[in-house]
Amino acid sequence: MGSTAITSVIDLGHIAQRLGLPVSGVQATVELLDGGNTIPFITRYRRDQTGGLDEEQVRRIAEGVARARQLADRKQTILRTIQGQGKLTPELETRINAADAAAADLDRRAADFVDADAQVPAVADVLLGVGHIIAHEFSERADMRQRLRDILYRAAHLKSQRVESAGKALSKEEKHYRDYFDYAEHVQRVPPHRLLAINRGERAKLLKVRIDGPAEEMQALADEVLVPTGHPHADFLRGCARDALARLVLPSLEREVRREMTDFCEAHAVQVFARNLRNLLLQSPVPGRRVLALDPGFKSGCKAVVIDECGMPLDHAVLHIVGQKEKREAAARRIVELVTAHGCGVIAIGNGTAGRETETLVAELVAGELQSLDVGYVIVNEAGASVYSTSAYGREELPSHEAAIRGAISIGRRLQDPLSELVKIEPANIGVGLYQHDVKARHLNASLDTVVESCVNYVGVDVNTASPALLRYVSGLNQTTARNLCEWRTKNGPFTSRQQFLEVPGFGETAFVQAVGFLKIPGGVNPFDATWIHPESYAVAEQVLQRLGGSPADLATRQQADALAERAAAVDLAALSRELGVGRLLLADIIEQLARPGRDPREDLPKPFFKKGVLKLEDLEVGMELLGAVLNVVDFGAFVDIGMHDSGLVHISQLSSQFVRDPHDVVSVGQIVRVWVLELDKARRRVALTMIPPAERERQQQRETSRREGRGRRPERAAQEPAAAAVAPAARETPRPPRPQRPARGKPQRDRPAREQGPRVYESRGPNKSAAPISRAMREGKEPLRTFGDLKQFLQSRPENGDEPAVDPPPAE
Repeated sequence: MGSTAITSVIDLGHIAQRLGLPVSGVQATVELLDGGNTIPFITRYRRDQTGGLDEEQVRRIAEGVARARQLADRKQTILRTIQGQGKLTPELETRINAADAAAADLDRRAADFVDADAQVPAVADVLLGVGHIIAHEFSERADMRQRLRDILYRAAHLKSQRVESAGKALSKEEKHYRDYFDYAEHVQRVPPHRLLAINRGERAKLLKVRIDGPAEEMQALADEVLVPTGHPHADFLRGCARDALARLVLPSLEREVRREMTDFCEAHAVQVFARNLRNLLLQSPVPGRRVLALDPGFKSGCKAVVIDECGMPLDHAVLHIVGQKEKREAAARRIVELVTAHGCGVIAIGNGTAGRETETLVAELVAGELQSLDVGYVIVNEAGASVYSTSAYGREELPSHEAAIRGAISIGRRLQDPLSELVKIEPANIGVGLYQHDVKARHLNASLDTVVESCVNYVGVDVNTASPALLRYVSGLNQTTARNLCEWRTKNGPFTSRQQFLEVPGFGETAFVQAVGFLKIPGGVNPFDATWIHPESYAVAEQVLQRLGGSPADLATRQQADALAERAAAVDLAALSRELGVGRLLLADIIEQLARPGRDPREDLPKPFFKKGVLKLEDLEVGMELLGAVLNVVDFGAFVDIGMHDSGLVHISQLSSQFVRDPHDVVSVGQIVRVWVLELDKARRRVALTMIPPAERERQQQRETSRREGRGRRPERAAQEPAAAAVAPAARETPRPPRPQRPARGKPQRDRPAREQGPRVYESRGPNKSAAPISRAMREGKEPLRTFGDLKQFLQSRPENGDEPAVDPPPAE
């Protein structure tokens, strides 16, 4: 079935309601997407049509429509299959069309209608066969399955145990899973990182995992639903029900729950990776500086490469920092020579093997021989550098250098322009995720490619310097057109006008419309070509400049652009929009670009944190204030580089004095943060940090002390039933995939004792008044009762044996 037919089947109103977006915006977005427009193009250049929807909203609409169309397609396939068997009924067709679930659920609903091999069994097996048939029929009862799912989501626990091996001693691999050898947690409380670790242990055959639900409650439910009261064969049916429950239903439901838990946690892990990747890609660049890049190593030595302002190698050497004293001294002299000879202002050190020893030497030099040159150093995440060094991109860009030197060059370029360099590596090879290797590669790669595409189009590219690896992520381009652009540039020289893109083979009108706004030409013939302004809006931009008393030439200098910005601030957008006949949002974007032509959004972000020396654990004290850079963000907090060999951890509870549900709401990779030392564990060489200022922490502790003292003055509340706090979550009408309520805390519920506080009890403190007695007519039911007190007297007047209450004899006549 074609896309047009499917569109009529899906309900855009339902998608809009689920996403919390206006139907008109969703409808316009779907029409633009169906018209072949890319998400970055729609987000930046069609805001008036969509109502100003941002990139994330447009992407969610695209994903929602894709899922709806896939489901509609699956429905049609199933309906045609059943119809071909002559088994399609109006009721079944209605149920399938009304299904709002995954294709797997549709397949399950249609399972009874596939062709089966119907053979007559032997006479001796009739009773067993009948029992199996009835059990199978019982297992397909949708109402029972749904209620059992409710019970599992409400009361079941995920349990894992160690698979007993021949030896009692733990292997090296088993030690990674010791926390899960006797583990149990409610299915809706399991944090994503813990579930993924358990799944990995199960795949390694080190853990046994199961879903443990309340067996008696589920058995009682099955009997209630499946066995009619007073049925002559109730015992036989009860046995069939238990067989269906134990053999068919529960294993199936447990697999469903495990799958839904895993799907949710994998989606969460992908989301964490995507957020960290985005922050890493959008780190502020360090342009215009020569860099000495060091790729540390032990036996093979430390590869040192000097790269110029454009990232091209000038000099290189192999240094042996670890080992003999003479070799270390020679390495130090060579580093000083490279820095002074080439005027390097910064040293970039990879964070891999031998990174600690290399940083120690560099810190000594920065504080000693290089002190007068004001040289700083920075630790660079080298994940994936070795992949680049042996890749086709690496060999093509640097054919005259061996792989080890190419890896060091990549480390230096990551500091100069993180986005341009990291796009050359598969995103999954950049280690900023949460158990990313436990996630399905297809889901992970699709999500990360989307992040890279978003970042590239958010920043834009200089078409005269961009590599094919960067250009292929531009809206409307692909691997072929990106390479054709570079080949045209090599053959004909730098582009001077956006109109020249149409001369590139394979760069048609459609690609031009979608891509041209993201391809910038600084110093070109038309100053607009260096801005985000799309050629289709150049005429409007010129009219706006005329209203502001300027010309396109004013965009070439910062001083004239600043003057334009001041005049633009006083523009009446609504009036000018009506006068020029353009959308208000488009006009606002044009004015913003005229005020800040060629702006790189990364310029507003903080620069990398350059170190001048290495900090030792012995130098730290509790309460010491430090400045650091966020290295990674995970569910339970953030790892921060404070200048030591090992990073410190800011637990999620120490990110803010306010409650933090998701660490990504507070910090991001590459962010410079102010921290204070909270705890020191010198034996394990661990540092706990806090981002809460000492004064605020002191006030927080005082408030907590006051609350504890207040609870101590009311012991009657703590003495109440403590089990109320430990009750499992209430059942939902429609259970959703289990998601931890506090996934970032990183500790199971069993580690946090329930608060010993029962339900609130209200005590009446009014005077004890005696109730007025009820009349004989009230006792006989001839007059209504007035109060609950009357009802109490009425019930107390009835005899305990349940006979009719005594009444006064009728009056004598």
